[in-house]
Amino acid sequence: MSTPEQIDLVVIGLGPGGEALATGAAKAGLTVLAVDKHLVGGECPYYGCIPSKMMVRAADTLAEAGRAATLAGDVSVTASWAPVARRVSEEATAGWDDTVAVRRLEDAGAEVVHGVARLAGAGGRVDVELPDGSTREVTATRGVVLNPGTRPAAPPIEGLDGTPYWTNRDALRATELPGSLVVIGGGPIGCELAQVFARFGVRVTVLQHGDRLVPASEPEAGTLLEEVLVGEGIRVMTSADTSSVAFADGTFTLTVGDETVVADKLLVAAGRTPNLDDLGLETVGLDPTVRTLDVDDRLRVAGVDGVWAIGDVTGKGAFTHVSMYQSAIAQRDLLGEDGPPASYHALPHVTFTDPEVGGVGMTEQQARDAGLTVRVGSTPLEQSSRGFTHGPGARGLIKVVEDADRGVLVGATAVGPAGGEILGLLALAVHAAVPVDTLRTMIWAYPTFHRAIDSAIADLS
Repeated sequence: MSTPEQIDLVVIGLGPGGEALATGAAKAGLTVLAVDKHLVGGECPYYGCIPSKMMVRAADTLAEAGRAATLAGDVSVTASWAPVARRVSEEATAGWDDTVAVRRLEDAGAEVVHGVARLAGAGGRVDVELPDGSTREVTATRGVVLNPGTRPAAPPIEGLDGTPYWTNRDALRATELPGSLVVIGGGPIGCELAQVFARFGVRVTVLQHGDRLVPASEPEAGTLLEEVLVGEGIRVMTSADTSSVAFADGTFTLTVGDETVVADKLLVAAGRTPNLDDLGLETVGLDPTVRTLDVDDRLRVAGVDGVWAIGDVTGKGAFTHVSMYQSAIAQRDLLGEDGPPASYHALPHVTFTDPEVGGVGMTEQQARDAGLTVRVGSTPLEQSSRGFTHGPGARGLIKVVEDADRGVLVGATAVGPAGGEILGLLALAVHAAVPVDTLRTMIWAYPTFHRAIDSAIADLS
């Protein structure tokens, strides 16, 4: 029986947080084995944040051109998907090649392996299944960091399995557009891609199982976004019960309640499945069927010494910025460095539709469910001075949620042309617990979209 090789740290899963942690640990002098079965960098740079925002930017440009008739005169634009596909392939993903990312990690001092890594018992034991079928046995003397991420989930709809439906990964690699598209899922991914394709002339239908779009946001945000999408020609069906899917002769046929919906392509954007089922969790006494790992405020996995977890599988928010935030905390902990623990009270999130939907902290309902004494204030963004001058495309709102007993904001929403940017000021207020009375004394630049925050605060009641 061979003796496992000794390595300081093994990082399993090289999404943004795992890559950052492996880089930092290697630069700190640890021997680091960094393992990923797919692409170094994870979902974000290849199938998520970066390429999708290139698509969003292109679609927004078409929308702005369409508004020119109201603002500046006649403009004629012929939409073409070719430059979008080229930018995604060449500029965002380098043809879905991670050579540069691998080299960056290696230059930092880490060893990078493409393979399947699994926990193999207590004491930092890890087995790495290599592409040639062999297994490399390793003992991580300092610890193991789990960052396995998630994969697209498929809802249990009769007939769906086996059809050539798209996930976000397929949509991001599309080089040609269908004539029609059905999107199952009205969350951020579904809404962003639905609007992108619609603006390029695709007939789009969105099927949302729940009663509103972007359900993690305030209800007002979902209602406003639905109005915008419908106004752009997208059919939105909420409380939609999709009971079956069939595919024949190049056409998808969906049974939705008493109605039949047909389309050339079907995009399933109905959630994510955590990659915890093939990680060897059972070898360290953990349940491999769980959807999240229980971690403390230093990202240590509960009940297992020497194992940290970061990213989507911690259940703290499936966002790149959460993974990066957690990676810095976990890195400090495994290096024995001091620093603040994890805190998620001011977690921000943005859906990059037009208008953007940004939120931070608690929604009104979450604050009430937490037993807080709640006051809320809101204002339409289009009624602000900047909204008036901006003209078409200025739909939006600001909503703030106050813990009246403490006199601080615990949540806020910014929907608008720059909702994600406006959110920065609100996130700071929630994070630092800036007293609402202090916010009332601010001088707000005029005329700006963020000045509407002042009106929302004045509306607190």
